[in-house]
Amino acid sequence: MYYFNSWNDDYKQPFGAIKVGQIMKVNFKTDKAGVQVKFVIRRDFGTRYEFEMQRLEEGHFSIAVPFDVGKGLYFYYFEIEEPSDWGTIRHFYGCSGLGGEGVLYSNENDVKPYQLTVFDKEDPAPAWYRDAVFYQIFPDRFYNGNEEGKISHPKPNSFIYGSTSDTPFYVKEENGDIARWDFFGGNIRGIIKKIPYLKELGVNAIYLNPIFSGTSNHRYDTNDYLEIDTMLGDEAEFKELIGLLHDEGMHLILDGVFSHVGKNSRYFNISGSYGDDEGAAKNPDSPYFSWFKFNNYPFDYKSWWGIKDLPEIDKDNESFREFIYGEKESVLTKWNQLGIDGWRLDVADELPDTFIRGIRKNLNRYSDMVLIGEVWEDASNKISYGARRDYILGDSLQGCMNYPFRDLIISFLNGQRTTADTAHHLMSLRENYPKDIFYNNLNNLGTHDTERILTMVGEENNALAISMMFSLPGVPCIYYGDEAALTGGKDPENRKYFPWNDIPADTYSAYQTWAKKRLNEKSLRHGEFSSFFTDKLLGILRYTESEIFIYIMNPTLDEVTVNPDEITFLQEFDFLSALTESLTGLVISRKSFTDLKMKR
Repeated sequence: MYYFNSWNDDYKQPFGAIKVGQIMKVNFKTDKAGVQVKFVIRRDFGTRYEFEMQRLEEGHFSIAVPFDVGKGLYFYYFEIEEPSDWGTIRHFYGCSGLGGEGVLYSNENDVKPYQLTVFDKEDPAPAWYRDAVFYQIFPDRFYNGNEEGKISHPKPNSFIYGSTSDTPFYVKEENGDIARWDFFGGNIRGIIKKIPYLKELGVNAIYLNPIFSGTSNHRYDTNDYLEIDTMLGDEAEFKELIGLLHDEGMHLILDGVFSHVGKNSRYFNISGSYGDDEGAAKNPDSPYFSWFKFNNYPFDYKSWWGIKDLPEIDKDNESFREFIYGEKESVLTKWNQLGIDGWRLDVADELPDTFIRGIRKNLNRYSDMVLIGEVWEDASNKISYGARRDYILGDSLQGCMNYPFRDLIISFLNGQRTTADTAHHLMSLRENYPKDIFYNNLNNLGTHDTERILTMVGEENNALAISMMFSLPGVPCIYYGDEAALTGGKDPENRKYFPWNDIPADTYSAYQTWAKKRLNEKSLRHGEFSSFFTDKLLGILRYTESEIFIYIMNPTLDEVTVNPDEITFLQEFDFLSALTESLTGLVISRKSFTDLKMKR
């Protein structure tokens, strides 16, 4: 028997990611006599190091390693030399793929090593952020606050829906290009009028999809970073919105789209709408010309994912960097000084790490601002454009959009993952992320880029999905209309207008109940996390020094009674016996959950 468990304090301290300069203590055990054990570390894309582990007693080996050579990813495993009648046999002990208990390998080339994330510094988010329940608003589809629903400044050659109950669709040319952008007319005035609604729901923070001047309804094709889109309102109304939110103890973050702009923007201006001599596509002497890369001027240019509507910007260009995050007269400085509370960075993987750090440096000049990035995978080990990203290792992103949690929730509820697999994946993500980042990630069940959660899991699983999002570590974010049971596949079906006259009470109540529970339960906002499972049940633990919040869920069609002999805890706790006693005999109905609190 050989044994190591990266989630058990008896074998590894501290848990998970560590800070540069910190010492990691590792123990390894075996019941084999006469073996020698080496601790092997490989730096990401770098050198392999091996250390002889100290034998404390027969079968017990230990080592303490200082990680003082810089931040980044490190990978480790064990090399074992075992005597036999035929000579020395070499084994290797590594990760099973998800952390925790490992497995034995006979060939070093086959070993899956354990990941160790080494970060530069702790990076807590502002206190308000960790205490937040967010609400994501796609402005055109939320609410029109004008008298009698009048559309503000309709765009030329656009399509205005005849009814807010219409299903969105794209008006396209034969070649697939958008012929007319479609609008419902939601605006800033509408958000202002719905602040009481959001407060009643339990929301205390808003994430707004782009509000700057653009051609499309989504406005990810920025035309002018320094102007509010006139269909949404003006700067005075935006200031009013910020002031009213702050008066109510609420916060607001904006969507920063800095990878690309619109082809008709003042910076590119291929249509000439900003003048015949303005913009890179009209004037090679334009101050914006160096921001773009032309293959054959002016109509053949590098664009975002080949979409010609979105000319891609060279983010290494110093002029562009200064324009976006310079200390004076930059895009960030203008909007930060109006009192916003942070930014969400669109397609963070396509922004250089140095660019993101420049944005963070600008935000650090203001108090209590947060920086969140759009990352779809495990951000701790993400590789994009051939480079390992370091944007969660300090002085960069403070959290990411938690799509990995969303994927786990959906696949689990749809029967594509077992309880054991789900619990292990949750713990693996906890292990990989720096602690602050893990608890700062923005949890979502859906966004403007995904199918609606109700469409993905169905009515019988919807309440379970909601409860999981709010119970798991991270900051929950409700996608507008999910609480009103909106359905829909991918864009444009997931961007329907909010059904203000038809909000199902049961769905609304589920979101409201969990939003208020999170605001009232310290353990859900700041508690530590672990998971447990049986063959049919998934459990989540959130705990502080004084209390324990227990969530246990049954996604099956059977009624299940909790049997303590069937529970697998992925970590050891001093309160384990009391916890087990409190769970014993609980009856969890089909497709339901139970949550309870214990004093510690």
